[in-house]
Order: sequence, then C-alpha cells, then structure tokens
Amino acid sequence: MKNLFIQLEQVFVLSINLLNQTNHFLKGLTLIKVDDAYSCFAKLLELYGNLYKKEPGIENQTQIDPSASIGANAHIGSFTYVAKNTSIGANVVIYPNCYIGENVTIAEGTKIYPGVTIYHDCKVGSNCIIHSGTVIGSDGFGFAPDEKGKFQKIPQIGNVVLEDDVELGSNVSIDRATMGSTFIRKGVKIDNLCQIAHNVDVDEDSAMAAQVGIAGSTKIGKHVLIGGQAGISGHIKIADETKIVAQSGIPSSIKKAQTLMGSPGIPLDDFKRSYFGFRKLPGLLKKIQELEEKIEALTKV
Repeated sequence: MKNLFIQLEQVFVLSINLLNQTNHFLKGLTLIKVDDAYSCFAKLLELYGNLYKKEPGIENQTQIDPSASIGANAHIGSFTYVAKNTSIGANVVIYPNCYIGENVTIAEGTKIYPGVTIYHDCKVGSNCIIHSGTVIGSDGFGFAPDEKGKFQKIPQIGNVVLEDDVELGSNVSIDRATMGSTFIRKGVKIDNLCQIAHNVDVDEDSAMAAQVGIAGSTKIGKHVLIGGQAGISGHIKIADETKIVAQSGIPSSIKKAQTLMGSPGIPLDDFKRSYFGFRKLPGLLKKIQELEEKIEALTKV
C-alpha cells in the first residue's frame, strides 16, 4: 500500500510539472480565435496540401489524341490515355494510369487520381476529386429475357454527369444511363466502394458512406445523408434532408424528411422500440412454452 501511495504521488508531481511547462509554453504562443475551429482546421490543411501541387505539363509515355483539347496549366501523368474529342480544362490534374474516353469533358481544377476510368461521353464538372480505382460511365445493368429465358443486353447509350465540387472515393462505380444521364449533382460526396446504378439522380450536397448501393432510376433529394452499407431500391424518390442509418434497406419512396433505420427502413424511434421488444423475444418464447406446458398439465387433471 505504501508503494502505491508513493507511485500516486510521483504521478501527481509529474502532472503538475507538465501542466506548468504547458502553461509556460502557451505564454509564448500567438493564438487565433475563430468561430468554427473545425472548418478553419480544414482550410489550413488545404493550404498545406497545396504545397504538393503537380507542376503543369504532360509526362512521358502519355498518349493524347491530337483532337483532344488540353487547358492551361493542366498536368497529365505517365501512361494516361486521352481519347479523341476530349476536353480537359485549365488546372486539371490527372495522375498516371488513367483512361479518359472519347468526347469526355473535364472542367477546370478537377483532380483525378491514378487508375481512374472515365468512359466515353461523360462529363465532369469543375473542382471535382476522383480517387483511385473509380469507374465512371460503365454500362448500366440492363438485360431483357427473350422467349427462351436467355438474357439479351439492352444497350446503354446515355452518360454520366458529375456537376461541380463532387468528390468520389476509391473504387466507386457510377453506371451510365440507358438513355439520358445519370446525375451526381453539385457538392455531392461519395465514400469508397459505392455503387450508383443507371439513371440515378443524386441531388445537391448529399453524402453517402462506404458500400452504399442505389438501384436504377432512383432520385435522391438534396442534403440526404446515407450511412454505410445501406441499400436503396430502384424507381423510388428520397425526400430532401432524409437521413438513412447504416445497413438500412429502403424499398419504397420517402415523401418527407426523417431518420430511418432497419430493413425495411422505419422511423428511428419506432425502430428503437421495436428492437427493444425484439431483444425480449427469447424470454417471451420461453415463458409461452412454460405456460403451454402448465395449461396442458391442468387439462389432463
């Protein structure tokens, strides 16, 4: 016990000394007071990141079709392929090993990391960020069974449109529309490993975490937040400012803003009450069995 008190005393003395040293250190600092520390911290990190900007130019072993248009101060990395009639805006950065298909448009200030594939006719807005392994404009999942039950491919002749300030994580797949466009609207943020099917429309400033899947022709409203591994059925609409908790399943349209959880998704408070009852089911089943046995015994008397 005596040794324990000695150790505690040593820890206390060490803590006091550390606190005094910290206060002395703080006295020599200039502190800047801000209203939103987190937002300002992000801006500082952005300034730090700008120190590593790529120099304008085209690296060796890059293939660019003569008909392609390359804007001022763009950077294109080695082993990247830029197809005919493609337009790349000013200050765009494309890292090595990317594929940019025919008639693609990439607006100014966008950054595309290694290994990204952008199929023909797709459009990417300004100041977007697309991380490695992402595929934009692959065929939508469209097949029609014939009279023998064999699947016939339905040609996917639309495209994908990314508006300004969109960020896509790594290994995101966004399918081109059967006809028309799959839209990812301004300011949308999509985490890694998400699947966006053909003719989906994700409206402005919505965000989804990793492994979300959205089936075809679904319309996602503005400022919608979708947790990881959530699944959303096709041909439905999700109201603005809806929140969908991770691993939820949404089979039908959501007409007003609410927080949903479960599969099928129900209002969060209802889910909590339901789950509370669900946890009691094993005990309730045991009680029912005991009551049945007692009733059976009484009926035999």
